[in-house]
Amino acid sequence: MNKFLFVTLCGLIIYAPLPLGANRIWASSSIEFLVFLIFLLHLIIAIKNKQSPLPPKYSLPVLLPLSVTLVWLQIQMLPGLGEFAGRMIDGKGHSTLSFDPSLTHIMFLKTLAFTLYAWMLFYHVNTKQRLYRFSITIIVSGLIQAIYAIWLNLNEGMASPIFSMPYAPRAQGSFVYPNQLANYLALCLSIGIGILMSQLSLYSSGGRLRHKLRDLAQNILSPKIIIRLGLIIMVIGLILTRSRMGNSAFFIALAVIGLFAFFFYNRKPKHQRALIISFFIVDLVLIGSVFGIEKVKQRLVETTFQSETRDEVVRDSIPIIADYPFAGTGGGSFYSTFPRYHPEPYPGFYDHAHNDYIQFAVELGLPASLMLGVMVLYCLFICLKTMRKRKTPLYQGLSFGCAVAIVHMLLHSTVDFSLQSPAVALLFIGILSISIMATKLTPDRRQR
Repeated sequence: MNKFLFVTLCGLIIYAPLPLGANRIWASSSIEFLVFLIFLLHLIIAIKNKQSPLPPKYSLPVLLPLSVTLVWLQIQMLPGLGEFAGRMIDGKGHSTLSFDPSLTHIMFLKTLAFTLYAWMLFYHVNTKQRLYRFSITIIVSGLIQAIYAIWLNLNEGMASPIFSMPYAPRAQGSFVYPNQLANYLALCLSIGIGILMSQLSLYSSGGRLRHKLRDLAQNILSPKIIIRLGLIIMVIGLILTRSRMGNSAFFIALAVIGLFAFFFYNRKPKHQRALIISFFIVDLVLIGSVFGIEKVKQRLVETTFQSETRDEVVRDSIPIIADYPFAGTGGGSFYSTFPRYHPEPYPGFYDHAHNDYIQFAVELGLPASLMLGVMVLYCLFICLKTMRKRKTPLYQGLSFGCAVAIVHMLLHSTVDFSLQSPAVALLFIGILSISIMATKLTPDRRQR
């Protein structure tokens, strides 16, 4: 039965982006329902087998900040605290700290689902083999999204067969927003690169032609070539999104972490540098030239402060943080709070800040936002440490991939709101969990 729960946790990663990136209340609710149902089964099975349902202690760096956030969201919804704190909205006193308790309640349920999902990952992904299989699931999910997005993008004018979404010139897959697909693919690509790196040989094949031909044949027949082809397809999907920061952040993150690996990676695989460089020469230059990387460059060149209003949204959101720096306006309340602060109408409608840092600070307040930021930075530190210290190729490779994913998210979040997509947030929580597992699991750790 534990195996069944592990399979369902993997299945959730594949399912989450399918219903419009879970970017609708009904879609995110379906994910929450499935997580709660799986967690209930987890509790029943643990009690029946007389086992502790609690995750290992090393899960605290992820679970503790998420749990504190849950408590804080509950506090924001408590009646009477708003009047006590002197909260005013439209000149009238407000009962709760949250200016929109209904939206805060929705964010609470999402955060609860993410927390329970991480809880079950730490509990059930407890062997090297399961960690590998969960990582492969992430790659498969990214590949499904990339193939679907490429197919729709190359069939110009065709509505999507799922939910009949209208054709868009920028690839968006099953998401409603191309930049969120770009972020999702970048995260899956990062884990794929980590898996591929973990499978590189540590030793030279020797100078003889016979040995080199043998190694070439082994590589062609091994899973490495299948994973590499899958990553190329995901890069094509990423390029077709035409996402400026989605593409830039991924390749910048890969370059930064790759440079770190050149100098500090413990027991470097023989072809590590060639693999990393190939992503810039083969994927970015050669493949990118065929599938329109020039259009991404053109969008970057044509970007101006006059044509973009995202910077104005950030500018007009700062007074909200200044007014409510500690308690915030309530989880999920940016949608209803921001219209009272921007001085003039924008050309488009903004229900998000297009900057995750600003949005979290507005809704949760600075202390809670800093706590979540420290959680992410700690996971990045753990990844870099694992790359330097550990000798198990899988753990080192996954730490490399998680580090690329985290740096990518840190960069992309400066200009977008990908973490507001439940599918992307669920995947990112999974990657943060992997970063901790890669430093704590041992190769001979037995399955519960």
